Formats: sequence, C-alpha cells, structure tokens
Amino acid sequence: MGVDGIAAIGQRIAAIQATLGSFAPATTGTTTASSTGTDFARALELAVAGTGGTVAGTVAGAGAASGTSGTLTADGVPAELAAYGNGRIPEAALAPVDGTGHRLWAPAADSLERLRADAARAGVSIGITDSYRSYEAQVDVAARKGLYSQGGLAAVPGTSDHGWGMAVDLDLDDAAQSWMRANAGRYGFVEDTPREPWHWAYQA
Repeated sequence: MGVDGIAAIGQRIAAIQATLGSFAPATTGTTTASSTGTDFARALELAVAGTGGTVAGTVAGAGAASGTSGTLTADGVPAELAAYGNGRIPEAALAPVDGTGHRLWAPAADSLERLRADAARAGVSIGITDSYRSYEAQVDVAARKGLYSQGGLAAVPGTSDHGWGMAVDLDLDDAAQSWMRANAGRYGFVEDTPREPWHWAYQA
C-alpha cells in the first residue's frame, strides 16, 4: 500500500473518531450502560455508512445467531451473515436442522424443520444431502463438479447460497419433488436453479 493509501486510511479513522466523539455520553456519572451502548452503535453505524453496508449491517444485526434483525443487504443476504462473508459463517451463527446433522441460518433451519414435519404428516419423506457449505468446501465442489456457468454444477466459490446457510440440497423421490413444488413456497423455499431440482434456496 502506498503513502497515499495510508494517508486516506488515517483520514477515514479520524473522521470516524470525530463522529463517535459527538455521541460521547455526558460526564455526569448517571449515563446507563445500555444508553451508552445504543449511542455508540448508532454512531458507528453512521460513521461507516457508505462502505457497502457490511459494518453497518453488523451493528444492525449484532444478534447473529438469532436471525431477528430483518436487515438485508442489497443482494438479499441477511446483514448478520454478510458481516462474516460467504462460506465463513461460524458454527455458532448457524442453527441445527433437528436430527439431521445439517446446519443453516436459524430462520431457514426453523422453516425447513416445519416443512419436513408437515411433509412427513402427508406421508412424504424429505431427505437432506447438503446444507451450509464452507468456502473451502465450495472450492472442492467446484473442482469436482465444475462451475455452473461452464456446464457444471457448482457456483463460483464465495457466491453460493450454501455459503450463506440459506440453501439445501434435498434427497427427493418423484412424490417428494411434487410436494416441494406445490408447498415449499409457503415455507420460504424456492427451486431457483435450473438443472438442479434438488437445490432449494431460502428467501429471507
């Protein structure tokens, strides 16, 4: 990095510090920890506005594992996940899909559990073959199966819905595939990838 780049970083840090300083609590000794934390979070959000939303999204969605912020990036990715990066979601920020050994973003996991239970009540078995996929696992899949854009079956590493914990590959017989096509939308899942009828993505 050149001198100009270092200077620009220094200027940005100074600007952020100045913005944060304007939210400093009064020194009366009566400011509560919760109001100070709220002021700081709002100051940080304002200070980094315009940086693509990643840090601002982190503030808005600080409860990563809860999946309750409702904040989405321009790409439709929950802000609490975007803060980590595709394929870099820590295990603690994902939720298990009951009894399967698979993990997804919590709202997707909850919805998939309801979907599978309702399908089972209708006599339909919905299996899972893949769920959250790390960046390294996506690199491996791309190497083995080829890139989708080149006739293969893998997304470019760093772009897969699996890397956000928002997609599953399902084990479906004909009856299960028909059930999914008729019902999955009620649970937020869509069949969005031509040539991959097993791939279902959760839409936040």
